[in-house]
Amino acid sequence: MSRKLLLCLAATAALTACKGETTAPAAAPAADTAPAAAGHAFSAEINAGDFGELVKTLSSDEFEGRAPGSTGEDRTVEYIRDQMQRIGLQPGNGDSWFQEVAMTETTADESTALKLDQAGKQRDLKFGTDMVIGTRSGQKEVKIDGSDLVFVGYGVDAPEQKWNDYAGQDWKGKTVVMFVNDPGFHVNDEKLFDGKRMTYYGRWTYKFEEAARKGAAAALIVHDTAGASYGWDVVKNSWAGPQYDLPAKDDPEPRLPAQGWLSAEAARQLFADAGLDLDQAYKDANKRGFKPVPLKAKISLDLKSTIAEKKSRNVVGVLPGTKHADEAVLYMAHWDHLGKHEGEQGDNIYNGAIDNATGVAGILEIADAMAHEQPAPERSVVFLAVTLEESGLLGSKYYVNHPTFPLDKIAGVINIDAMSVAGKAKDLTVTGFGSSQLEDILKPLAAEKGRTLHGETSVQSGFYFRSDHFNFARAGVPALYADGGEDLLDGGVDAGRKAAEAYGRDRYHGPKDEYDASTWKLDGTVEDLELLHGVGKAIAVGGQWPNWYEGNPFKAARDEMMKGKTEAAAAAPAAK
Repeated sequence: MSRKLLLCLAATAALTACKGETTAPAAAPAADTAPAAAGHAFSAEINAGDFGELVKTLSSDEFEGRAPGSTGEDRTVEYIRDQMQRIGLQPGNGDSWFQEVAMTETTADESTALKLDQAGKQRDLKFGTDMVIGTRSGQKEVKIDGSDLVFVGYGVDAPEQKWNDYAGQDWKGKTVVMFVNDPGFHVNDEKLFDGKRMTYYGRWTYKFEEAARKGAAAALIVHDTAGASYGWDVVKNSWAGPQYDLPAKDDPEPRLPAQGWLSAEAARQLFADAGLDLDQAYKDANKRGFKPVPLKAKISLDLKSTIAEKKSRNVVGVLPGTKHADEAVLYMAHWDHLGKHEGEQGDNIYNGAIDNATGVAGILEIADAMAHEQPAPERSVVFLAVTLEESGLLGSKYYVNHPTFPLDKIAGVINIDAMSVAGKAKDLTVTGFGSSQLEDILKPLAAEKGRTLHGETSVQSGFYFRSDHFNFARAGVPALYADGGEDLLDGGVDAGRKAAEAYGRDRYHGPKDEYDASTWKLDGTVEDLELLHGVGKAIAVGGQWPNWYEGNPFKAARDEMMKGKTEAAAAAPAAK
């Protein structure tokens, strides 16, 4: 998922399949499984009717919430392929439309309890109510017996910040408890880290990675709605049911035997039973020189999981360039969502209309426009619909490790995730504003529409690290993540914020994220797509080659990536 809230408030001949890449078997005709847009005549222009038809189909109950590895996946990727064929794209992974992504599916037994022994007082923390827990180890059973619980503040080891919450201890066999977000956040200290803007150290993914690097047996993050930017129900819904990982061979980062979250209430009781006050712990953890604090408790766990090795698919289409087909601009969106929650009463299909049928519809609309306009793109344009975003940006991580274009040949990435459907706005939100020269291309295009660019309002939420462009950025490829605005033409900032809050509260990562023709205002969505289309066209037709701005942490990787080509170009004889 994109875990970005609406309006970004609260990611041919010239092509060759990557070496050793296996492609998915030829799919059955889409008519057998994937509902067609019968009766709808698509046009080449970006328009609300076509966009709405695509979203309505992708988020219909027939697609069962688009869970990776499910029947819903088959219908989804076949439908996307069919639309790419209709548009006139070519297969983007050699002669295949699909890039196969191996995945490990792990489903934790939700009757699992964390057994807590604290000063002779024993109690069970229950799954879904007090905690959620899972494993990325690929093991059917993970046992932890009497592991010491230690509070490690924010669980951050950041040498450049002169901050190490783990200093001075051996962590093997221990379970670490930590806060979400960055040091400084909960006490509004803008002198720490990047002020209100979350860094990658604040993301739960980093915290588990770091705990694994330190050798911990398990890690638990204390949930708070402000720090996470979503409520406990989102955590519970996201961690229930099947969870997915890349196999270790495709993802060498260290993994914990067990990892999860504690509810705020469970954490408060845990700290109180250790003779500590949770509110004071927040204050202490935000001071330089913080030292880990034993919680005078041991936990035991017998986590049983169902493990299945499965495969999912990225969908890749390409519009070959007319002059520089070996270079590309890449549009991307994730197609996956949370699937169907069997056994859940009532509506148990998590349709994911905004998150992220809108993004997939968006890249298809842009593809249709580019395939039928003149002048034709001189560089190739790749349209990539990735899987497993909701499981930790795994499909895009796999693509970055196995690109169909070398990364130094990709001029820029444009990510579309959870588009605004609240109507036209006077502004445009650029998540991670101030990152790259892609913004220099976008700015005048927005100005022509009377719109101004700005960063996300809720910089503390870390949206930049929560969608698929981040994997490209971390590898050095300039990436843009922009859509929607908060200052709506109809109702202003107040209306924009209320729309965002309502989506985050009522529909995000829940079964109510459904297509709603009666309330969606797609004129603004169409305008956003036109702007993003314009950015890609400037690169594919106009020949621009953007870089990161000076001072951006990803610029060094890009400069190193391009170093040999720059030196070769400088050494080449001047053209006469």
